[in-house]
Amino acid sequence: MRFLTLTPLSVLVAGPALAASKNPFSAEFWKLSNTDLIVLIAFILFIGVLFYFRVPGMIGKMLDDRASGIQSEIDEARALREEAQTLLASYERKQKEVQAQADKIVEQAKKDAEAAADQARADLKRSIERRMAAATDQIASAEASAVKEVRDTAAVVAVQAARDVIAKQMTATDSNKLIDDAIAEVDARLH
Repeated sequence: MRFLTLTPLSVLVAGPALAASKNPFSAEFWKLSNTDLIVLIAFILFIGVLFYFRVPGMIGKMLDDRASGIQSEIDEARALREEAQTLLASYERKQKEVQAQADKIVEQAKKDAEAAADQARADLKRSIERRMAAATDQIASAEASAVKEVRDTAAVVAVQAARDVIAKQMTATDSNKLIDDAIAEVDARLH
């Protein structure tokens, strides 16, 4: 470390001396009237004051502190990055789980909808069959009622026609004989 500090110092000291217009090895260079000598002396004093107050050490310490601060910030940033990656992975897992649950819910809803549609079709079919059976029963009932009405009307007409025919052909003796036969038949059936 000391070598690194002395090397720049020698370069700094030699810089103004070599830049002087007069040769530093001549006698004229070493006179106080020479401004180059005064500048060299002021420069050496300035460097001496810097070393006396340990400015290079302070600068080195400041640079080391700054480097360690930067290193700690880098370490903290890495830790935050790893934590963020962990959180991201966790959220991605949760998102996949939620997506899987949503897919299951949609699939179940489709199955439920299909089952409800099938049930509705079956209910509609049963309803149509019941209505068809009711309509068939009504038609059969109406047909039976119409047949009965026709029979009743036919019977009434036949009785009326028979009465008219019998009334025209029957005499009083025939009428009495029919009454006696009917009474006898009723008496025979009752006993």
